[in-house]
Amino acid sequence: MIGSYEALFSRRALKYKELGLKSKKLEEKDYRKYILEEYTFLKRPVVIVKDQIFAGSEKKTVEALKRALKQ
Repeated sequence: MIGSYEALFSRRALKYKELGLKSKKLEEKDYRKYILEEYTFLKRPVVIVKDQIFAGSEKKTVEALKRALKQ
């Protein structure tokens, strides 16, 4: 629904910096691997409303979720 593992991947996770992932070129298979190996790489919350999915707690995401819930 969200289109990619990268969209679900949290760069705020402490391990992101610890593992030096910022300096690596990650591919879709890498994002999937890290999410499955370490839950902290999964953006939270993940909310599905009808046919829309919202991942993470960024202000724009939360605002879009609020709008979707009012419909």
